[in-house]
Amino acid sequence: MTAATHSSSFPGGPASADSADAVLLGLDPEQREVATTLRGPVCVLAGAGTGKTRAITHRIAYGVRSGQLMPASVLAVTFTNRAAGEMRGRLRTLGAGGVQARTFHSAALRQLQYFWPKAVGGELPRLLERKIQFVAEAGARCRIRLDRNELRDVTGEIEWAKVTQTVPADYPVAALKSGREAPRDLAEIAQIYGTYEQLKRDRGMIDFEDVLLLTVGILQDRHDIAEQIRTQYQHFVVDEYQDVSPLQQRLLDLWLGERDSLCVVGDASQTIYSFTGATPDHLLNFRTRYPQATVVKLVRDYRSTPQVVHLANGLLNQAKGRAADHRLELISQRETGPDPVYAEYADEPAEAEGVARRIRDLIAAGVPAGEIAVLYRINAQSEVYEQALADAGVPYQLRGAERFFERQEVQKAILALRGAARSGGNDPLLDDVVELGSQVRAVLSSTGWSTEPPAGSGAVRDQWESLAALVRLAEDFARARPAATLADLTIELEERKAAQHAPTVQGVTLASLHAAKGLEWDAVFLVGLTDGMMPITYAKTDEQVEEERRLLYVGVTRARIHLSLSWGLSRAPGGRASRRPSRFLNGLRPGSAAPGAAAGSAAERGVRKRPRRGPALCRVCGKTLTEAGELKLMRCEDCPSDMDEGLYERLREWRAAQSQEQGLPAYCVFTDKTLMAIAEAAPSAEGELSMISGVGGRKLDRYGADVLAICAGQEVGAGHLDDA
Repeated sequence: MTAATHSSSFPGGPASADSADAVLLGLDPEQREVATTLRGPVCVLAGAGTGKTRAITHRIAYGVRSGQLMPASVLAVTFTNRAAGEMRGRLRTLGAGGVQARTFHSAALRQLQYFWPKAVGGELPRLLERKIQFVAEAGARCRIRLDRNELRDVTGEIEWAKVTQTVPADYPVAALKSGREAPRDLAEIAQIYGTYEQLKRDRGMIDFEDVLLLTVGILQDRHDIAEQIRTQYQHFVVDEYQDVSPLQQRLLDLWLGERDSLCVVGDASQTIYSFTGATPDHLLNFRTRYPQATVVKLVRDYRSTPQVVHLANGLLNQAKGRAADHRLELISQRETGPDPVYAEYADEPAEAEGVARRIRDLIAAGVPAGEIAVLYRINAQSEVYEQALADAGVPYQLRGAERFFERQEVQKAILALRGAARSGGNDPLLDDVVELGSQVRAVLSSTGWSTEPPAGSGAVRDQWESLAALVRLAEDFARARPAATLADLTIELEERKAAQHAPTVQGVTLASLHAAKGLEWDAVFLVGLTDGMMPITYAKTDEQVEEERRLLYVGVTRARIHLSLSWGLSRAPGGRASRRPSRFLNGLRPGSAAPGAAAGSAAERGVRKRPRRGPALCRVCGKTLTEAGELKLMRCEDCPSDMDEGLYERLREWRAAQSQEQGLPAYCVFTDKTLMAIAEAAPSAEGELSMISGVGGRKLDRYGADVLAICAGQEVGAGHLDDA
């Protein structure tokens, strides 16, 4: 299953043209800059919906078509099989089919299988597909009883330890230092982890993390093998770079060697997998590591309407921390659409029924079921929506279920199509049937497809939806290639199967917010948005809460046109209405106050209201500003600063004292960029201070007097804010 898109599955254009410049047609100026910058390190900061996959696939294709890149010398790396499959499909369409596009694990496993006999000898140990069974056995051997949830969470801790290159003996200290919310005593987890590793060794098996670790080990120890790989792959493209773990970064460094032919693409505001060891630090530090890097920002959002983009930007405007300082202000390129809908319900079943009703109305209005998604924080929330949609007669599918090409009915259908293609005119099903779509419909009618879907939901409906997806795929294929035969279609299906590039199944998607990353729909329903679920209860630290905010941002930016945000005040009918809407919606949903808003309006407190502005321009060079840090400074980072250095240092000293006194990270008082903006503006009144980005009403009330005193050259005593 993949999310539907409005573009054809088989786009024409560049692939049919001979010139490299044809690949650049239709790219916006920033995407074009990405595509034509083929040498040296390149960092693409790409907001949601800005066409990053289009930019990097056209970059590779332009390099190949212009003769600047040899297809076999390029390795494009991403994080999911689906994304890698989509990339391979696009590259094939653009005439760059010889380029390798793989996940980190797939690329490493391929190298490990090839070089193991030479580096170690013998056959590569068998790959352990599901480690949870071994973890359960390890727990039993340690006489530690794990329930189902603990078993899953301990497995997650082992995976985190391995991608952060932490051995069992060091796990307790590393987990404490990282603030891990461990499911059991840290010493117990370390014991289970050690036993799990021993079990694998005893049985000659490796897991997916071992694939990366062993590849890293071989490349570190065997310089001849490392050089062989570097001779093969000379140019690297890494998608979703904000999700790279320390182990993956180490592998990438070994692939690169001393070279810098690297293009990375990412968005710090979409970092939502830190619990697996992912960190945006590599993305945020890229320009520090490669000072000569070309940095391109993609902020033109082609996916979502201005109304959806406005809400997404509003969410990030309230964000804190380092990733927030590098957020991108998206600019919608679509026509106006409906405002987001906020809905409050008495309880969870009422919310699910309300959502099902609205989905049924959308389908009746012409929105395909496959263009609608219901997204929730945890998988346990899906059941009530499955029931509500089934009761409403709406087809649905669970994201993360069996892969499309592995479904029994799909395999049977492809076999039938292959047989019909081989027999040609001798197949009675194809008598008097000439057009390709009609041929496919005729063949699939023998495997369970019909022109009308079966009533209700369940397995029969799921099977019909799979076959209907193949029919639509064949129709798209025939429109794009009028001369194509049934044999051509079976080749296309085999290539898609190898690439895991599945067609769209027409059913409402039910998925967790994490599973929805990288997908998009016309209509998105974000459900269960209560404090305790969004952010989740166990998000305790500022960093964890900010990741929850980014998770909601990812959910919002999945929507193209229709967006609904809802919550139930109690869990069950008749329950106490004790729940509250997510704090992330404060100041965004109608009737709610902004986070930390003080009593009374800005005018009542004598503070000037910040006016609505158009695009922010650098006050030095006049260039449009998009990055949050630059918006705070109101200038490009590279433009000369007129900052009062002495004032900046006094502000930093004051912030350090506040940080220590309140037990907060320094950036929670003011970020470096905000302090720089204050030092450049040197405000003399509360109204001037309030106009600086990063100084909201709460911080103005709490810190305003001190900051203005420092700007005026006055001394500020310790403990001045105890009563603020």
